[in-house]
Amino acid sequence: MRILLAEDNIELAQWLTKLLRRERYVIDCFDNGADADEALVSQDYALAILDVGLPQRDGLAVLRNLRARGDSTPVILLTARDSVDDRVAGLDGGADDYVVKPFDVAELEARIRAQLRRSAPIAQQLIEFGPLAFDCQTRHFALHGKTLTLTPREHAVLERLLRDLGRVTPKAALVDSVFGLSDEANPNAIEIYVHRVRKKIEGAGVAISTLRGLGYCLRRVDAA
Repeated sequence: MRILLAEDNIELAQWLTKLLRRERYVIDCFDNGADADEALVSQDYALAILDVGLPQRDGLAVLRNLRARGDSTPVILLTARDSVDDRVAGLDGGADDYVVKPFDVAELEARIRAQLRRSAPIAQQLIEFGPLAFDCQTRHFALHGKTLTLTPREHAVLERLLRDLGRVTPKAALVDSVFGLSDEANPNAIEIYVHRVRKKIEGAGVAISTLRGLGYCLRRVDAA
């Protein structure tokens, strides 16, 4: 799941990026509003976190541009401004939530999860496919009731395939779900991560099929 973070405080941006990647999110981080605005035009994100006081183009301007394009991507504003008027301006501008600095890490994580739940096509806490289950709250996978240990990129592969149940996930879409803009996104590397996930779920009643020229999908198989 891919998130855009726009924060010009380098130390805070690095800390938040590390924190969110630990939670298995793919993060694109920007230190100014102009670059963030451009990325929101060209890329698809599950959520955007915008600092209000960004250089070049402030967070409210980025938000207004996003909504003017008819883009409903959930937006959380980060700001040191805690007056009622500032919060009202942010929410009236189209923000879905407003977090005042300094903030508690656990609270920000909870607000992120809440926005992702609200924007999901189907509101559900648990996605299941045969013996495979994904808890949307904890972001943990289980296979036959036991925790499935995955690296962040393996996690991103399996989460995208599970969320795309019933349809084929193109290779390019999988690349976008696994790699951030700052990563060296070699499309051929996707095959490596798909192979690793296949090995970890092998013989458990679910498998990843490759449809040449189309992409990948999850399917049920007889457990060994």
